[in-house]
Amino acid sequence: MRIIFVTGGAGFIGSAFVRLILEETSDVKVINFDALTYAGNLENLKGLDPSRHEFVHGDIADRKAVFEALPENADAIFNFAAESHVDRSIESADEFLRTNVLGTQVLLDAARYKKVKRFIQISTDEVMGSLPEDDKSFFTEQSPLRPNSPYAASKASAELIVRAARKTFGLDTIITRCGNNYGPRQFPEKLIPLMIANAMNDEPLPVYGDGKNVRDWIYVEDHCRAIWEIYEKGRSGEIYNIGARNERQNIEVVKSILDILGKPYSLIRFVQDRPGHDRRYAIDPTKVETEIGWKPKVKWEEGLRRTIQWYQENQDWVERIRNGSYREYYRRLYGSRLGL
Repeated sequence: MRIIFVTGGAGFIGSAFVRLILEETSDVKVINFDALTYAGNLENLKGLDPSRHEFVHGDIADRKAVFEALPENADAIFNFAAESHVDRSIESADEFLRTNVLGTQVLLDAARYKKVKRFIQISTDEVMGSLPEDDKSFFTEQSPLRPNSPYAASKASAELIVRAARKTFGLDTIITRCGNNYGPRQFPEKLIPLMIANAMNDEPLPVYGDGKNVRDWIYVEDHCRAIWEIYEKGRSGEIYNIGARNERQNIEVVKSILDILGKPYSLIRFVQDRPGHDRRYAIDPTKVETEIGWKPKVKWEEGLRRTIQWYQENQDWVERIRNGSYREYYRRLYGSRLGL
């Protein structure tokens, strides 16, 4: 039985990864290590086989907790744990630096001490900054690090210390970068679940600026499958960009959600843009396609319908989050912009 240590495994992408691995393999046990911050949710882990899934409540920046939870000679660490919302990083960068930078260093130290066989750092295309609005340029693995938000800067820093761990200590590391994920169980501060939840309740849909910022969207299970295949087939020390070749303007995404839900475009409210808002992300996934043999399985239209259907069928999950501390945060972020 292979043993993998997954950090942030109660969050959106982490829990999707854990579910996928337990469903599609029979020889893997998951130790799921999560701090259960506002974006972590034990409900995301319901129904998992307790003989192959062990949950440990802990913070990756807590050295003692990490060293106690990580077994000797584990097959891999998959570091999904991160503070990841750009708007929150603009409010305060402290937790982003603590978790994304210090936490990653703690994990690297633990991996070296416990002789973990491979370390997979889950990063983001945002470390590479913003692309021109034309459709002729793309992020590649050779693109320079040019982060434009505190969140992106913290993830770029994490990449550099992962690189240093390989160069200095010979640790077997791989970095993956991906664009915007969407799918079930995503915390409703992110664009797609926010718009779905507001539209279902006939509330205004706040769209930053002119809505023409471009993102490269991928269904979360496709991303998770890519990470697993990279773990099994990828070369040590490499970076792999993961993308579905699916660029969409934010306003196009919002209108597609309204169309599927049968809601009017009059719910859209263009609001004051956030500082340093990157204009366009677009990934060239040629390397992962050719070297690993990965291709996305879920097309945009199918994935978006699946996502909306999940939120429609799990409105209690959504409302439990929206009625908690998130409601205060939402008012703080959008109140003045929407005149609330």
